[in-house]
Amino acid sequence: MEILHSKKLSGGEKGASTQKYVDVEEVRDGVIVLKNGSLRTVLMASSVNFDLKSTEEQDAIISQYQNFLNSLDFPLQILITSRRLNIDPYLDFLSEKEKQQSNDLLRFQISEYQKFIKNLTEVSNIMSKFFYIVVPFSPVETKRGGLFGKLSAMLNPKQVISDKRGAFETYKNQLWQRVDYIIEALGGTGVRLVPLKTEETIELLYNTYNPSLYASTIIKDVEKIELK
Repeated sequence: MEILHSKKLSGGEKGASTQKYVDVEEVRDGVIVLKNGSLRTVLMASSVNFDLKSTEEQDAIISQYQNFLNSLDFPLQILITSRRLNIDPYLDFLSEKEKQQSNDLLRFQISEYQKFIKNLTEVSNIMSKFFYIVVPFSPVETKRGGLFGKLSAMLNPKQVISDKRGAFETYKNQLWQRVDYIIEALGGTGVRLVPLKTEETIELLYNTYNPSLYASTIIKDVEKIELK
């Protein structure tokens, strides 16, 4: 995913929508459709505690990962994001338990534990990391129009999207073949991968373009988000 940089608007551009600076045209069926007509899907990856593995297990993981990289015939992107751990829902849960507790001693212990957790997160600024793999597919990869076909797609990307909308399922299936391969290949290293659904993908995009809101923003109502 491209990283957006803030751009200063001047003159008549002040009232223009900032959406024209975003490369995403829409999100459909968990697939990101970019303005140039290419597709992306995002896989969330689990982590592996490499240091706790034996030497033999570490060698096997490295070998499996090396084989995976050598077998790729298409590009992919590994994305790592860091967010402040939002502990508020857990603190609210503890508050409810404290109110429901009839034992004075247990109620006091829950209260003290709640204060300890709150102070710990404020002082330590605990971060949580998320790992993703972005898998691309471009309709241009299936075109045989040569250089002129590619130039036409670059000069008129909206027309490409319009022409290919009816073939979206075909391109999505080809994208999903890559996804299935990556999930199977990396499974041998102990990494589990789960494709993000539409709502989760929109949330990731929103947080990517609004990094200052990482700690608090959770998108729930997808219908209120305009991406096209």
